[in-house]
Amino acid sequence: MRALRLVAASLVLAAAAVLPARAAPPVVVFAAASLTNAFEEIGRAWTALGHRVPKFSFAASSTLAKQIEQGAPAGIFASADEAWMDYLAARKLVEADSRRDLASNSLVVVVPADRPATVALDASTDFSKFFAGQRIATGDPAHVPVGRYAEQALRNLGGWDAVAPRLVRAESVRAALAFVERGEVGAGIVYSTDAAISSKVKVAGAFPARSHNAIVYPIAAVAGRADDEARALLAFLAGPEARAILRRHGFTDPKVQ
Repeated sequence: MRALRLVAASLVLAAAAVLPARAAPPVVVFAAASLTNAFEEIGRAWTALGHRVPKFSFAASSTLAKQIEQGAPAGIFASADEAWMDYLAARKLVEADSRRDLASNSLVVVVPADRPATVALDASTDFSKFFAGQRIATGDPAHVPVGRYAEQALRNLGGWDAVAPRLVRAESVRAALAFVERGEVGAGIVYSTDAAISSKVKVAGAFPARSHNAIVYPIAAVAGRADDEARALLAFLAGPEARAILRRHGFTDPKVQ
């Protein structure tokens, strides 16, 4: 009987030796929609170094911050504005000492590529004639960062009252871009990096940097969710190789516009 038990134990050990070890879960990164293309390339560069493939979830910063607040298992959060990072920081849902500014961006007006136009965007602009009779898409200013920047710019240039009734308030900057790509609106207000990825739109004008808050992308580890792999990826995202990729996608260095 003892011999049989020894044989059985040996078989169990042998089987365990040939079974693959349970794979560690991927690092989950919640990132602003405008970072999609750049982060996907950064993810490939990270994986090429022998690391686990990260899992990205892209959406409006507001949506992602609320999901983290509700317990979503993200290890890293990258926001398109400081406000939503501050929202999580105030609730102690991100690690304060891990936070850093990743990149900056600029704000532009885009139009369908088959309807090119040029618009001036300054204090002398007559916004009553700004794509008159047409709808203009941007992120919902109530919670989407690009929409907040758009509202700031339009208010500072005296155009908010004329434009606000015609706004299509999209759930993210990429959704606003899609409205323009499909020709469903006359124009859209998006980031310059989003305009650059689409052959279906043309830039009609750029808002002066001084007309809105600096477009800053902060990144941080999510409190209680970041393991060693997540911290290493966070450092890589803020490092020189990732910075070079962000620049290739049109982002500028933090707070430099």
